[in-house]
Order: sequence, then structure tokens, then C-alpha cells
Amino acid sequence: MQQINTLIKNYLSKLYMPKLLWTDVAEILIIAFILYYILLWIKNTRAWALLKGLFVIAFFLMIAVFFQMNTILWIVTNLFSIAAIALVVVLQPELRKALEELGRKNFFAPILSLSSSKTDGGRLSDRTINEIVKASVEMGKVKTGALIVIQNEQSLSEYERTGIDVDGIVSSQLLINIFEHNTPLHDGAVIIRENRITAATCYLPLSDNMGLSKELGTRHRAGVGISEATDSMTVIVSEETGKISVAYNGNLQRGLDAERLKETLRSIQNKPADEKKRKLWKGRVKNEE
Repeated sequence: MQQINTLIKNYLSKLYMPKLLWTDVAEILIIAFILYYILLWIKNTRAWALLKGLFVIAFFLMIAVFFQMNTILWIVTNLFSIAAIALVVVLQPELRKALEELGRKNFFAPILSLSSSKTDGGRLSDRTINEIVKASVEMGKVKTGALIVIQNEQSLSEYERTGIDVDGIVSSQLLINIFEHNTPLHDGAVIIRENRITAATCYLPLSDNMGLSKELGTRHRAGVGISEATDSMTVIVSEETGKISVAYNGNLQRGLDAERLKETLRSIQNKPADEKKRKLWKGRVKNEE
């Protein structure tokens, strides 16, 4: 027993335990936080499939190293820099979206005080909400397709430029007339900012989310696509079924009636501090799915 204790003491005496400072603990936490969110981001994008492919390549590289396959190792060494650039090019849309989401986080607000160019214009008045709901319900009854994008904090000017300037006060009659069949402005999306319709016939990016139902057409994919690219919300009226949907934060809530549409518009748009309501709405969408 004494010999065992002596061996343990000798072993422990040879171990080196570095002095741990508070900065080291902070570094560990920061690195763990960054790695966690990188993995979380990768899992929700096409990068997850790409990462699994890289693991397969790494496995075969380990075999090449073990068996001293010098030709393969030489090729890999010379192509490494090109592969790194190609990886950035392939993941460019995902990287851009990740940086945009990072820039929209609230903890950057005190540092990047760009409030001079930001107003509460994205917040809708009760009158505007009622007009949007009324128009959506009326168009749903006669199965008139509609795509109404409502700006939040992030500017939609690049999408407004793809359409025709309107600059009119939001009213149900104007929205219905815009989306009426065989009218010059019915094709494309309407963008609303500061309780005004700024543009119509706007082109939106289509979502490549494979989780969306196959029965959804271009209008719904465009609504989800703009909600993935920006913090806007989109009201969609189906031309085939007349059902009303709302796309927000990359999620689609379908089959809304007038009261639920009004509640959704208020919970997301009315107050800047409604982050809890936004998360609750997102959770409600997942539960319905």
C-alpha cells in the first residue's frame, strides 16, 4: 500500500498544472461559445452536408497518410489553398446570411449606433393592420393571389428598386386593386414601409428550403425567401386555395383567419421589444407543423 502511495505521489509530482487566470477562463468560454454557434449555423445550412463530405475526405486522407501514398498527399497539399477558396465561394450565400444575422443582434446596437438612419417606420399602426387584414380576407374569398411584404428594421430598398414606385397610404381598396387579375401591378410583391405602400411588382428571392411542402408554389417560396434574407414579414394569399399565410424568420404559418392574422401582425410588428412574442410565434409554427 505504501508503494502504491509512493508511486501516485511520484506520478503527481511530475504532472504540470499551469496557473489558470481569469483571462484563460474567458478565452475558453468565448471559444466554446463561437464553436457552438458555428456548429449550430452549419447544421441549419447546406454546409452540414458539405461538412459530412469533408469528414469522408479526411478519412481517406488518414488512410493515405497511414499507407504513405505520397502522390495523393502531394496533390492534396497543392490543392489545399484552392479548395479553401472554393469552399468560401460555395458557401457565400450562407456566410452572407450568417453575417447579416450577426449584425442584426441586439448586442450590437450600443456599439453600432446607426439610429440616425433607422426609424420606427417598420411598426404598423392599428389602422394599417386592419386594412391589410381586410384586404387579405377579401382577396382570400375570391382566390386572388397576393404577396405583401412588410418592412421591419432592415431596409428593403434593393427589392423596391425591382418594382414600380407607388408611395400610397395603405388601404384595403388599394391592395385589392393592385392584385386584381389582368392589372399592370398584380404580378410580384407589394412592399409596405412606414404605413405606406412604397412599391409594387417587386421581385423577391425564392427560398431553397427543402423542408417546405411540395404543394407550395412560387408565391409562398418567395414569401419565405424574403423572410430568410431579411427581418421582414410577408402576408401571402394563395391563388389556388384562398388561404392566408404569414412568412417570418424563415418560417411559414398557414391557414390564418382574420383574428389570427391581426394577432400575428401586432405581435411581430407593433413593439420593438417583442422578441419574446417573436420566439413564441416561431414555436407556435413548429407545433402546428
